[in-house]
Amino acid sequence: MHGFGRYLAAALAARFASEGMSLAVVLLALERTGSAAHGAFVLTAWLAPHILAAPLAGVAASRTRRPRLFHVGALAGFTCAVAALSVLLGRAPAPLVLAVALLGGSCGPMVTGGMSSLVAGLVPAGAGRDRAYAWDASTYNGAAVTAPAVVGLAAALGSAAPAMAALALAGALAAALAATLPYAAPQPAPAANGGAAAGTGPGAARPSAPPVGLGAGLAALWRIRELRAITSATTLAFVGIGTLTTTSVLLASSLGSPGAGGVLMTAFAVGALAGSLTLGRITALEPGRLARWAMAGTGAALAVAAFAPSVTLAAALFAAAGVCDGPLLTATLRIRSEYAPDAVRTQVFTLGAGLKLTAASVGAALVGFAAAAPPQALLAGISVLILAAALLHALVARQAPAPAGAAAAATEPSGGSATAPAGRRTP
Repeated sequence: MHGFGRYLAAALAARFASEGMSLAVVLLALERTGSAAHGAFVLTAWLAPHILAAPLAGVAASRTRRPRLFHVGALAGFTCAVAALSVLLGRAPAPLVLAVALLGGSCGPMVTGGMSSLVAGLVPAGAGRDRAYAWDASTYNGAAVTAPAVVGLAAALGSAAPAMAALALAGALAAALAATLPYAAPQPAPAANGGAAAGTGPGAARPSAPPVGLGAGLAALWRIRELRAITSATTLAFVGIGTLTTTSVLLASSLGSPGAGGVLMTAFAVGALAGSLTLGRITALEPGRLARWAMAGTGAALAVAAFAPSVTLAAALFAAAGVCDGPLLTATLRIRSEYAPDAVRTQVFTLGAGLKLTAASVGAALVGFAAAAPPQALLAGISVLILAAALLHALVARQAPAPAGAAAAATEPSGGSATAPAGRRTP
């Protein structure tokens, strides 16, 4: 696990900057232009490139001969865009501001899935790597708790500009830490009998594969059953998750506390952090089953929250939903690591993150059109989407037992093929 502590620090700093942008951009635009809509357009430009940049970033990362330079460069580009927006937003012509946001957003996939793809090179396969992914997932949840609070506090004390500067400093710290990490091929599990070490075991190093194409990662997501199941399910679930922030504000207002929407989302984020650090570290449970139970629990808790008579009870139920949601990211990362062929590993991570962010953006847009509906109905709709995602995963993941002779052949995907048979990558 050489360098994993530095990795966690880098991931937390980068995701702190990423999580804080959605609030900081809107607050800074409102402060300088008097229009929150201007900030919404900039935020859209920041998020829009994720789905397009994700496969490109994955291909570039898999082909580069200098992975350190590539990862550090992506983080540096992200940081420079944050710093530039803190200066230009509300002062420079809108086309220039939008162009900077587009460029910065294009680096976003490397902050999310791209960084998570490094864990396999830092921690040997097995239970230790599963626990490492639980810690990695906690950086997302920790950033989701702390970043909005820091941004909101800075804006309340004076201006959103210092908050943007803090986000830029966090990005710079992430780039500096990433420069110190070891960049290596995925580590196999320790061999009990020396077979892997000698190059004969299931974790033995494979010959380097030829460069893969732009569609190889997408092909892997579709053809490998476990990847298809988790990607389709989490994408559907994030259509609902993307509406949760707006719905929480509307729900709090309907319960007589217009300013308590942030309290509900903070409760959800704190619960998710607790869930990832506790339930997410259960490595004995198969990750697909953990993902299904996480989505089912989240949907059920939010369904009950739709009938909460007070903000206090609603916050408790949001926290419970967060606890259930926390292990979902851990399970997702474990599945991607175990089933993604080595040649397209980074593509799989960046594409999965890009699809989820795009789905969340679609959900945010949909709730804008339905904002006049009762918030309880909106929250019930969110719960239905997440429960449907759990059912979708169960249906896609279902498979008839494989013949005994084929089991051994399906346990190790080819390192150079995105269409290789799926199977657990840990011996």
